[in-house]
Amino acid sequence: MCSILWLVAAGLVARLIAQIWLSVLNEREVKRHKHALPEVFRGMIEPQEYERSVDYTLAKGRFSHVEHVLDAAVLAIIVFSGILPWAWTAWTGLVGAAAWSGALFLIVVMLAVSIPGLPLEWWAQFRLEERFGFNRGTLGLWISDRIKGVAIGLVIGFPLLWLLLKLVDWIGGLWWLVGWGVLFGFQLVMIVIYPMWILPLFNKLTPLPEGEVLHRLMELAGRAEFPTATIQVMDGSKRSAHSNAFFTGFGRFRRIVLFDTLLQQLTPEELEAVLAHEIGHYKLGHIPRMLALSAVSTLGAFAVIGWLASSPMFFQAFGFADMPLPVAFLLFVLLAGIPAFWFTPLTNALSRRHEYEADAFARMMTGGPGPIVAALRKLSRKNLSNLTPHPVFSSFYYSHPTLAERESAVARG
Repeated sequence: MCSILWLVAAGLVARLIAQIWLSVLNEREVKRHKHALPEVFRGMIEPQEYERSVDYTLAKGRFSHVEHVLDAAVLAIIVFSGILPWAWTAWTGLVGAAAWSGALFLIVVMLAVSIPGLPLEWWAQFRLEERFGFNRGTLGLWISDRIKGVAIGLVIGFPLLWLLLKLVDWIGGLWWLVGWGVLFGFQLVMIVIYPMWILPLFNKLTPLPEGEVLHRLMELAGRAEFPTATIQVMDGSKRSAHSNAFFTGFGRFRRIVLFDTLLQQLTPEELEAVLAHEIGHYKLGHIPRMLALSAVSTLGAFAVIGWLASSPMFFQAFGFADMPLPVAFLLFVLLAGIPAFWFTPLTNALSRRHEYEADAFARMMTGGPGPIVAALRKLSRKNLSNLTPHPVFSSFYYSHPTLAERESAVARG
């Protein structure tokens, strides 16, 4: 095995060990608190409900071990078995090596790679989530979602991949720089069209009906100088009892979407705090910052792909006699998760900082910490959130601060 393959193998094993170690670390911390509710949460949650949240966390932790091992095994088979060179040779022997066939090859392989994970996805929803009362979906809906996802991937992904591969013929050596611009432009367009045309294929979106809630939320939007024609409600309850709210789009295409489960769980005052938090992300410039970070990371990714595509040693290491660009894309997509894993704490640290800032904005807009704290506590209870994660685990994986951290920050002002 050449040095490149040894490096990939070492990275794959190191990631798997880190994933399992972090999960075990978190499970031990959660078990340590199972029968002793931390003082800060007493009065917020009943002991029986707290123990149920612990059981849910532990069940997800055990399930994650299976997911991590399966992901590592599938990737190892793909990379080290020689199946990729065989598949590429067979594919090009049948349909040639044009840009369109390369794009289709990428889609077919990525679909094939996703198949081993389908039983785990089914188990997660219809066994694990069902056990704790969260699953609301049916098998028919689950199958329909995946068929729609494949269809959308073909309709949108195929022409985009074809264009990226065709740039080599049109531009030559700097194709990757133009390709980055094309993909980043595509991402901006998707921010606009996703909530308008793609999300409605999976969920029904309706304007928040007239009443006290709408009146309070529209007043809040006015005070925050956040012009909006409507606030939309999504029927998330047809799949899950989990609740959420999110902000999407920009400019006149921006939208705030509330899960219908959120409306069922929170009071109008608490909903106002949640909306203020989401508006805070917009007003504080978090969206442009994350877009800029995405642009930089995507540029780096294309630069790496451009370098790999011109490296005979890279292709030879994986058993390829020539240097097909679709294979460079494919190998990058398959392997990028290994180094990216170690950057997870950095991106999550930025995300947590944004959450603190949005919480502070919500406090300011609602006149104090009470409404946002009440909303966070209720959402934590309803979603059976882990109230006692290990600090290392939460620092590595959590895009949001823990409940205790958020409460402390909001209380300090």
